[in-house]
Formats: sequence, structure tokens, C-alpha cells
Amino acid sequence: MRRISFDQLEQLHSVQATRALERAATAQLPAHALMARAGQAIAQLSQALAPHARRIWVACGPGNNGGDGLVAATLLYKHARQHGLQTQICITFAGDPNALPADASHALREALTCGLQPSDDPPTNFDFAIDALLGIGTAREPEGTIAKHLELLRNALAPVLSVDVPSALLPDTGVLLGPLPGTTPNVRHTLSLLTLKPGLFTAQGRDAAGDIWFDGLGVNHQPAAQPSGDLLSAFGIETITTDRPHASHKGSHGEVLVMGGQGMKDSGSGMVGAAALAARAALRTGAGRVYLSLIGAPSSPTDFDPGQPELMFRSVNAACQGDLLERSVVVCGCGGGESIVLQLPSILSRARTLVLDADALNAIAADTQLQSLLTQRQTRAWTTIITPHPLEAARLLGTTTTQVMQDRLAAGTQLSERFGAICVLKGSGTVITAPGQPRYINGSGNGALATAGTGDVLAGMLGAALALASPCKLPLITTAQTVFHHGWLADQWVRQRGAQPLTADLLTR
Repeated sequence: MRRISFDQLEQLHSVQATRALERAATAQLPAHALMARAGQAIAQLSQALAPHARRIWVACGPGNNGGDGLVAATLLYKHARQHGLQTQICITFAGDPNALPADASHALREALTCGLQPSDDPPTNFDFAIDALLGIGTAREPEGTIAKHLELLRNALAPVLSVDVPSALLPDTGVLLGPLPGTTPNVRHTLSLLTLKPGLFTAQGRDAAGDIWFDGLGVNHQPAAQPSGDLLSAFGIETITTDRPHASHKGSHGEVLVMGGQGMKDSGSGMVGAAALAARAALRTGAGRVYLSLIGAPSSPTDFDPGQPELMFRSVNAACQGDLLERSVVVCGCGGGESIVLQLPSILSRARTLVLDADALNAIAADTQLQSLLTQRQTRAWTTIITPHPLEAARLLGTTTTQVMQDRLAAGTQLSERFGAICVLKGSGTVITAPGQPRYINGSGNGALATAGTGDVLAGMLGAALALASPCKLPLITTAQTVFHHGWLADQWVRQRGAQPLTADLLTR
């Protein structure tokens, strides 16, 4: 058993793959052995997390997840009796004893034999709880007794350990069903068994699961158990290095052109800061030269950034002349407003390496001709990265944000395949996909990134990373590493400054 600390690359498996692995293991092991191992792991972790708990509530459901909880309760009860402890083990069982699967039925008999008596009502107070109500078979809203017990668990002040996945969290997608968690956060842990599930790491999964632990139960993964995607972690991830050859010069480290930042004069809505944030981030991430081309007419002439005087400003016309579009990594759309649509045909047709963000994506979503230009880039073997948040993704797919959030991995895959691009679907557990390539869920980052401009910073970092990357390095890997680096910077901020608010301009300093 180990805690998931994002220090190595982890394989994630869907419910289907997990079920296949479970069936294969059950066929090879003695009767009830797999559930016995699961119960042992749950009991062991419970004792480590709450060694001084006086009353433990084990909330068991009607399936094998409940059976795992019953085995754990039996072991905890026996341990307390053997060592003369005053710990009370309180079991609730929300199911029909006559309709249990074979392993869970055996676990219930063992619990009754040792002296445990399930109750209809949860204890009024407890020091620790084990959520064994629903496992990976969750497919619909919980009802009746299960819903009532789940509401108590989600609003509990005491620490809660969930078995396999938090009950009513869809393991493949991270969608959380049932009553909303309370506003008073408790300490949450999840022990994922046999495999790690994608839903623990994206959408609502991170908040619901809390600290994630894993126990493979001594089962070797079969080749048939194909992973759903990789959980991206620090293992093997190269953050941008400052080590450079002594004889290098600025031209050795790539060029980035940031085009965006609609001015106040044309639209009454100034977004120059978005483009400036992207350009600054590209420079601070290591690009040798960074050009900033502002869209539209600003309220006053802008040809100098006092906060980052190294930036080189170019008018849109100047940026589109010569070969700057062809030789640079182009970051397009940050704060571009409606004006960006006029520049997109040229950019899509000329930029060999392109990062599309924000208003560039909105413009493409509304224009089928721009969509056609975007998809044609793949036939030229040009690199394109799109970085939508869920609403922008919904516009590109012609659907709703709710539908995108129902399955973020699927949405990212659809975007990559439709447009022939690497897709960075932002949000909790950012999803990184590319046509025909492994899918990644990013493991770094935190809520400090939920502030204006951090997406612009990511776009600039991606531009710099692509400009610096070796020609033999896959753009998907460069993208995934940069997304991790972006989240890692926010993690470092929280470690060093706690709850102090993070603003986007501080992220790359």
C-alpha cells in the first residue's frame, strides 16, 4: 500500500478494465481471498489514519464494496478485543442480506459470527468513518437509505476513508452524484483497490477523494487490462532547465510570437493584459526572443512593457510580413476579442507551430471555414495545440459545458480527433490528448490557479517549451510536461505561502 504523491507515472484503468482484472484474479485465488485482502488493507489504513479513534462507523452497502467494509469492520473489531481497546465498531448495512454477492454474503456471516451486529441507524457521533456504500458499479443517483447515509458521510466533521472510490463518484469520469458535500470540509481519504481510476483525478474527483492511497492487493496487471490514460506526475517530467551551452545565444533558444490583447478603443473592452501575461511567461520560461503583437487599436500607443522590457513589440502588419509567422512558435488568442478572427486565416495557414487559446478558439468554433483551415494543418504535419476551458470546448464541439464535464477524457479525445490537434482541456485534472496517442490527466496544480490570467500564462509557457524542445521530442510529451510544470508552480506557491492569493503574473516569477 502506498500514498499517491505524484512522484511517478501512474497507470489509470477504467471500470471495464478493472472488472476484467478482478475476474481474472478471483479465478486464480482461493474463495473470498481477494475480498479478504481488500478488507485487510482497509483495516490497516484505518488504524494508521485514526489510531486513537474511540468510535468507528463502517457504512456498508449492498454489493462487494460493502463486503470489503464488512471484512474491515470484523478485523478492526477483533483487533480491539484482542488488545483490550475501548474502540467501538458500529456497522450500518444498507442492503438485503439475502441478495448479496457470494463474497459479501460470506463477509456478513463472518461479521455476525464474531459478534458484530449491523444497525439500521448510524451512530450520532463518531471519530472516524469508512465509506463502503457504493463501489465502482455506481451508475445512477443514490436513493433511500444509501442516500441518507451518504449525506451524513459527506457532511461529517470526522475523517472519512472511502473504499475504492468515494461513493457515487463515477470512477471513469469524476462526476459526483448524490447530495452535495457540506461546506465544512472534513479530512478525506480514498483507498483505491486493484487499479487507480481516472475519475479520482479529474472533474470533482480530487475534491471528493482527498488523499488517495493505492493497494494492488498483490494482483499483477494482465496485458488485457488496458489503461484509460496515464496520470501525469513528476517522474520523468523535465521542468524547463536554465542549463545552456556556453556558446549559445538568444537565437539558439527559439522564438515566440504572441498575438492577442484587443485594445479599449475598438471594443470598449481592454484585454491587453492577457497577451502581456502570455508573452512574459514565454520569456520567463526560457524562450530566446519573444515578440508581442497587439490586436486592434489600444487606447494609447503600446510599444514597451516596463514590467518586462525584453519583450519586442510588433504591429500586426509587421508580424505578418516576412517569415516571423513561419519561424516562430505562435501563441494566438489570449485576450484577442472579436478582432482576432481577421488574423486567423493567415495564422492557421502559415504558422508551423501554433498554440490556440481563448478568443481564437471561440472564433474557430463560430466559423466553419476556420475549422477547415485548422483541420488541414494536420495534413502538413504541423504542430497545433488547443487549450480550451470547458465552455470553449463545448463551443468547439457544438455541445454544452455540462456534456463536456460528464466525460472530460472523452471530450478531449473528440477535440483532438476532430481538429487533428493536441488538446489541453483545462480544469481540475487537466486532460491532455492527441490523435492516436496515450491520454494524460495532469496530477499537479491546485485551486490557487482559479484566477484570471493563469490560462494565458500556460499558453505562453507552452509556446516557450515548444520553441526550446528538441526536434526529436514528441510535442505531446512537451505539452504534458509543460502542463505539469504550470501546476507544479502553483503547488510550490501553496507550500511556501499557504492560502495567500496567487495572481497570474506571480506564477512564473
